[in-house]
Amino acid sequence: MTPLRLGIAIPILAVTSLSFAGLPGRAQDSKQESSSKPAEAPGSSQVKPAGKKKKDAAIQNSPDQPAWDPLRAEKDLEVGQYYMKKGDLDAAIDRFQDATEARPGYAIPFRYLGEAQEKKGLKKQAIQSYQRYLDLYPHAEDGDKVRKKIEKLHRDIDKELK
Repeated sequence: MTPLRLGIAIPILAVTSLSFAGLPGRAQDSKQESSSKPAEAPGSSQVKPAGKKKKDAAIQNSPDQPAWDPLRAEKDLEVGQYYMKKGDLDAAIDRFQDATEARPGYAIPFRYLGEAQEKKGLKKQAIQSYQRYLDLYPHAEDGDKVRKKIEKLHRDIDKELK
């Protein structure tokens, strides 16, 4: 056999032997099949409470961990911009917030979120969103424009309080 063929044959033999290892022909497997209840893993003879179902941790996100998904964030931005053009500010805000959760360190969704909140009249939230945008992207090309918006929103809030 050439080295190339030998290199292919060994993994194939290993896979084949592993797949036959689980067939019910062995002595201990036939013993398990004869019993009416399924075999338990060693040390797992604990009784589980009847009313509670075990939640699979592999499919549950931890509440303190963001579901980081950059592709979803981009799609949320795109759909949020569509809603902004359409005039549905609530839907746009929801999409921009989803984008900030899907990719927390991404600055752009915070700018769009600030714009939507500003148009809706949510001035304090808009200031927070704009400020987060500047924190994440301090050398933004439109940084001066965003700082002026923040100052204007602060002035508007001060006028409302008087």
